[in-house]
Amino acid sequence: MDVDDLIEEQIDYYRNRAVEYDETARPVYDSLAQYWNELVAALDRFRPGGEVLEIASGTGMWTAELLRHAAHVTALDSSAEMHEQARRKVNDDPRVRFVHADVFSWKSDSPYDLVFFANWLSHVPPNRFDNFWQTVGSALRPAGRVFFIDELADAQRHEDLREDFVAAGETPVVHRSFRDSRRFRVVKVFWDPRDLESRLLQLGWQAQVHSTGPFFWADGRRAS
Repeated sequence: MDVDDLIEEQIDYYRNRAVEYDETARPVYDSLAQYWNELVAALDRFRPGGEVLEIASGTGMWTAELLRHAAHVTALDSSAEMHEQARRKVNDDPRVRFVHADVFSWKSDSPYDLVFFANWLSHVPPNRFDNFWQTVGSALRPAGRVFFIDELADAQRHEDLREDFVAAGETPVVHRSFRDSRRFRVVKVFWDPRDLESRLLQLGWQAQVHSTGPFFWADGRRAS
């Protein structure tokens, strides 16, 4: 399997999971709910105003949070099924523009004040990491900012997942199943906060990564 095939399988997984994503991703009784509240509070302090690009917007879970601050949100996702869920969640808010595209081939058509993504960076294959951040940079205004959320290396303890490596052993994946026994492979790269800060600095980004439980959030901008 090469990385292109793996990305297609990852897209198919989220297309099929769209209708049940919210139920399985963040149930009300979830023991991780306290960390969700901390992530929301961190985003509020950051105040994501202006024109916002949300990458891998999914069912609109974070789109709704962004709309409490943003003037306009462009919600980019490779799954039309996810967009259907998101439209209902935000009640077809006219401030949201939905764009159906794969971010690995997408080109920005407008400058943004902020690029936001949650639980997405861990799905970026190692050999696409640099190009992904080039895409982020090309979408931002010169003084634009980034804010992103994801899982730490210990997040595996909260999921029944088996980790494996494909594409010449360079790309870590996890195997996820549906109730009907279908199984999909999904890229899952667990970053150490300090390693991530260092790697981003090498690419010309100055970011601060903060941890809370099995999650982290980060805010940053281009290094001066």
